[in-house]
Amino acid sequence: MPALLMPKATAVWLVDNTILTFDQIAKLCGMHSLEIQAISDGEVSSGIIGLDPIANGQLTREEISRCEADPNTELKLIKPDIPVSTGKPKGARYTPISKRNDKPDAIAWLLKHQEELNDSQISRLVGTTRPTINAVRDHTHWNASNLRPRHPVELGLCTRVEIDAEITKAREKKARQAKKKSKTQARPAVIDPAVAEPSPGSAQDTGSEETPAVPPLEDSPQDESSRDDSTDPSGTL
Repeated sequence: MPALLMPKATAVWLVDNTILTFDQIAKLCGMHSLEIQAISDGEVSSGIIGLDPIANGQLTREEISRCEADPNTELKLIKPDIPVSTGKPKGARYTPISKRNDKPDAIAWLLKHQEELNDSQISRLVGTTRPTINAVRDHTHWNASNLRPRHPVELGLCTRVEIDAEITKAREKKARQAKKKSKTQARPAVIDPAVAEPSPGSAQDTGSEETPAVPPLEDSPQDESSRDDSTDPSGTL
């Protein structure tokens, strides 16, 4: 149901120009029936000028007449024909002129207390540029001596929901990177089979195998005859 514009002024006009019940006006305007009665008695809202809901296109004369005929019915506002865009507008965030000087203070607070946020996230939250963020980080900003870190939500530069969403996104990204890094470190190195199992007869095998024993040399017949001659005591042939 569309919202009613200026409910108190509308209630004043309905009290003065219709015969609707206090409960019907109260339900339409989001007020208590006793407050509508006080308006009717002139006790409150005496200085408020009534606003015609028919002139501003929120009620029709037929709808008012229908509810006047039946006190148990409720007034229904006209649904606007103008489509309402629900998507987030593209481009930089608009910041009022009165709050633009507070951006460096918000950047300083985010850099100090939310280190997991990257520059693009800070830029979206505060509506600033990366050169400004780097200037605040490096203390080269033109007003660096007067910067005072303040929460961007308190300054009205962003909402609590937006900053919590960016912090959650940054922490999830950091957790994914840490998990991926741990898996990479735990993976065993690939060993080349040709290096792990050397072929037989290679230079690496010679050091591990035992050297075959060399058989003793046998004496030749000439050596035996010469040895016999030298040991013969008679000296005969």
